[in-house]
Amino acid sequence: MSARPVDTSILHTNVFTGGKGNREMQFYLWFDPTADFHTYTVLWNPLNIIFLVDGIPIRVFKNNEAHGVAYPKSQPMKIYSSLWEADDWATQGGRVKTDWSNAPFSAYYRSFSDVDCCSRTSIWNWVTCNANSNSWMWTTLNSNQMGQMKWVQDEYLIYNYCTDYKRFPLGLPTECNLA
Repeated sequence: MSARPVDTSILHTNVFTGGKGNREMQFYLWFDPTADFHTYTVLWNPLNIIFLVDGIPIRVFKNNEAHGVAYPKSQPMKIYSSLWEADDWATQGGRVKTDWSNAPFSAYYRSFSDVDCCSRTSIWNWVTCNANSNSWMWTTLNSNQMGQMKWVQDEYLIYNYCTDYKRFPLGLPTECNLA
């Protein structure tokens, strides 16, 4: 296992469905995210939601509706990205405090795209995806990508709601016990 960086840059992921999240996973990154631009991708289809960083999968949330797990499918996707002061809980359990001498903090986005196949024709109208012509609609991870994700989770995962028995004393969420 590699040494984990002492860093306050943490990638926080969550999946919301029906207005409820509580599916957080947090990661250190294997690079300095402030040194250059990086590609953060969310691929959301009927089978799963895949989070990738520079093409490397870090997390998959599978559609387990057949097992009673809610899956987001009834409204358009929203992605939120932010910088926030969360040093009371998100930075090594509150041990690392924000260094305000580095302020102001900023993030830059370039080449943002939310259009691969489905897109808005106006703010009120959406083009329906043709599922038969879009390979991304049925994308899952191959064995190489599963290995990459295992590497990231073994080396850089710092919080997984599926292992937080203190937070879920009556039992972990259903999806945590599914393959």
